[in-house]
Amino acid sequence: MPLVLQLQVLPEVAADEALLKQEVATQAGLSPGDIDRVVVLKRSIDARQRLIKINLKVEIYAPGETYIPGKIELPDYPDVRHARPVIIVGAGPAGLFAALKLIESGLKPVILERGKDVRSRRQDLRAINIHHIVDEDSNYCFGEGGAGTYSDGKLYTRSTKRGDVQRILELLVAFGADPVILVEAHPHIGTNKLPAIIAAIRERIIAQGGAVIFNTRVTDILLSGQQVSGVKTLSGDIFEAKQVILATGHSARDIFELLHRKGILIESKPFALGVRVEHSQALIDRIQYKCASGRGDFLPPAPYSIVRQQQGRGVYSFCMCPGGVIAPCATAPGEIVTNGWSPSKRDQPTSNSGIVVELRQEDFKPFARFGPLAAMEFQRSVEHRAWEQGGKTQRAPAQRLADFVHGKMSSDIPETSYKPGTTAVRLDTVLPKLVYQVLQGGFKQFGDAMKGYLTNEAVVHATESRTSSPVRIPRNPQTLEHVQVKGLYPCGEGAGYAGGIISAAIDGEKCAAMCAVHP
Repeated sequence: MPLVLQLQVLPEVAADEALLKQEVATQAGLSPGDIDRVVVLKRSIDARQRLIKINLKVEIYAPGETYIPGKIELPDYPDVRHARPVIIVGAGPAGLFAALKLIESGLKPVILERGKDVRSRRQDLRAINIHHIVDEDSNYCFGEGGAGTYSDGKLYTRSTKRGDVQRILELLVAFGADPVILVEAHPHIGTNKLPAIIAAIRERIIAQGGAVIFNTRVTDILLSGQQVSGVKTLSGDIFEAKQVILATGHSARDIFELLHRKGILIESKPFALGVRVEHSQALIDRIQYKCASGRGDFLPPAPYSIVRQQQGRGVYSFCMCPGGVIAPCATAPGEIVTNGWSPSKRDQPTSNSGIVVELRQEDFKPFARFGPLAAMEFQRSVEHRAWEQGGKTQRAPAQRLADFVHGKMSSDIPETSYKPGTTAVRLDTVLPKLVYQVLQGGFKQFGDAMKGYLTNEAVVHATESRTSSPVRIPRNPQTLEHVQVKGLYPCGEGAGYAGGIISAAIDGEKCAAMCAVHP
C-alpha cells in the first residue's frame, strides 16, 4: 500500500517533479532512493502568509510498488430506446445529468432544449457581442449546456451535503475533462474546453436511445387533473409523459410566468444584485500574492473571495474570474446583464468579479402586484434601466471604481474586456438606491482589506443580476415532485435548488432517481 502524506511546499517545488520527490522524502523521513513515484491527490494554495505555500496530499510509492493510473470509466448504460419516457425541459447541467441518471435507471430521457446545440450557439454569441442582437432562445444562458458552458465552467461547490460531488467530477473526466479537476481544490474546466465535453454527453445520451431535441421551446405543461401528462411546444407539438423534469435554469422567465398563469404554485425568492468589476490581473496577483513582482512562474492567476457587511446587508464577490473577460448575458432585447468567464488557461490580462448585495423580500414591495413574480420583475426593471442608460444597445453603463465610490461621473471609461463596449454613466441612475449605497460602502471595505483594490483603473459594469433564480418552485422534500402536481419535478438553479454546475448536476441526478422509484 502506498504511503499517504500531507505537506506544504513552495510553489517552485510543487511544479518540479524532482524537487517535489526530494521534499517528500525529507518530510516523510525517507531517503530519495526509498521513493519511486509521488502522485498528487489534492492541491490547494495557501496565500495567507507572505511566504506562499502549496498544500498537497500525495501518495508515495516505493521501488517495486506498482502504480496503476486509475482510468475512470462510464457506467454500463443500457439501451433505453423502448423504455418508459421521461421529459426533461432544458439541456443545462441539471438536465444532462438527469438524462444520464435516467438511462442508468433504465428510463428514456427526452430532452427538449429551447436553444441550439453547443457549437451552433456561437454565432448567436457573436451576434450579441458584435451586433448587439439578442436571440431569446440562443444566448449565453440558453442553449445546450446551459449558462455554465460559455460562462466559465467553475466546478467548485460547497454542496457536498447535497450529494456526491466526486461522482460528478469523475463523470466529467470520463466524458473528456482534464483529470486535474479531481486534484485541484477549486476545479475549473474553462469555456474553451466545455463544449466538447457537453457534446460528448449528448452523443452518449442519443447512443443509448435517449432523445435530445433542439430549437424546441416548451410553452405549456399539460395536466390531467393534478397529474402531468406531457408538454406542448411553441410549434404546437405535444410530447406525452407522466413525468417531467423542469430544468430550465434561472433565466427562463416565460416558464415562471407559465406556471403562475396555470395556478401551479411558485414563490418569490430573494437573490443578490450588483455590478461586475474588472481589474488588471497583474494588480490582483500583486494584492493576493503580496509581492510587487506579481505571481512569478509557478503560481496561477490569483482569484479573490471577499464578504463584508454594510448597512446590515451582505456584500460579496460572486463568480470571480481570474484571467477572464466580461460577457453580455441578456436573454431578451431591452436589458443589460453581465457575467464573467475564463478560458482553461486563465491567460487573459484582466480579471473580473460580480460584486453583489443580498436582497430581501421587503425590497420587492414596489412590485407586490406581481405576486410570486415580484422579485423577477424587480430584477427585470433594473436590467431594463441599465439598457436605457447604456444607450439602448448592449453597451454596458459603466463607471471607474473610485468614481463609483465617490459618486463622481467618470470623464471616460478605459477599454475593458466587455466586447459590446461601455457608456460612461453615474450608476446611481441605474441601481436601486440601497444597492448603490451598500456597494459604495462595500468597495471601501474591500479597499481596506485588499490594498490597491480601490483604484480608478478598475471599471464597474452594470448589471450583475442573474446570481440565482428570483423564483422558487416548491417541491415535496421526500419525492421531489411539485407540492401540487404529481410527476412534475422542479430541478436545479431555475427551481431554486442549486447554484452552479456541480450542484445543478447533483440535483438533476436526484430528481431522475426519484422518477425511477416513483413511476
